[in-house]
Amino acid sequence: MCTRVLWNSNDLAVCTGRSMDWPECTQPMIVAFPAGRERDGIRPAGLVDDPNPLRWSSRYASLVTTIYGVGTVDGLNEKGVAGHGLYLGSTDFGARDPKVPGVQATLYLQYLLDQAASVSEALDLAAGVQPLMVEAHGHDATLHFALEDAGGDSAVIEFGPGGPVIHHGRQYTLMTNDPTYDEQLTLLSEHDFSHPSKEMPLPGNVNAVDRFQRAAYFSALLPEPASERQAVASVMAIMRNVSVPFGAPYGDFGVYNTEYRTVVDLTNRIYFFELSTSPNVIWVEMDRLKLSAGTGPLAVDPYDESLVGNVTERLVPREMPF
Repeated sequence: MCTRVLWNSNDLAVCTGRSMDWPECTQPMIVAFPAGRERDGIRPAGLVDDPNPLRWSSRYASLVTTIYGVGTVDGLNEKGVAGHGLYLGSTDFGARDPKVPGVQATLYLQYLLDQAASVSEALDLAAGVQPLMVEAHGHDATLHFALEDAGGDSAVIEFGPGGPVIHHGRQYTLMTNDPTYDEQLTLLSEHDFSHPSKEMPLPGNVNAVDRFQRAAYFSALLPEPASERQAVASVMAIMRNVSVPFGAPYGDFGVYNTEYRTVVDLTNRIYFFELSTSPNVIWVEMDRLKLSAGTGPLAVDPYDESLVGNVTERLVPREMPF
């Protein structure tokens, strides 16, 4: 369970935020991958087998948050393209077409960040691959994906029984979880938020529909920021508003509190990360990372309690299984 909010209508910085809501620690690592990294769509070894795996060499460096050490769930690349994988229980990747190269679901986003310089490029690339369902820590990777770029373009990609469903355009700034995106937009249209006031009742629970509508309301009220710092803070404030407190129930899903929040400043390629159990916001300036083709990845563990503020210099070499 998660929420994504894109702010692409201010004059200073295109910023997007996401929350990670999950019933346990997802073992996140903040990892910087250089360009020129050789990839295999069915790694890590033993996760899934396939007769026609996608293989590629990354065109662009990326800065991402990984999940369970098996793939990428959030991040950006050096060209200012960002992406986010969120839970969608109704996801159906369909019957395997062996003629189409396959990529395990938690590497799908990494592939797009590795290769695309814009949302449009990412969508063209996505049309040529098939995600493969995998399981990690007993959970199926039933993901849908949001993409955005420094120009403010946006897309939401979902997979259902009829194939991929894509919403492409600057207007698609929000995403949560079930029901599907079409249904979320229909439910949102039933509310009139055009005359906001302190008396206006808002959906206040932690389910995906309430979070989607609350994010829409507060996003529409954001004032023009006085600085890039304020732009980031504005998006982070909304992510905190739609976060899930410890112990709040999802009904049949149990308890899925927010583990962390991120904000990506796509204009300046800065990645902000806030762990819910830490009082510190940390950030990495991608342009200052010492990455070059052929070098290994750099990483930092956000659960390191000594981290605070700008941690660009704290990323150190680390082997990754994908």
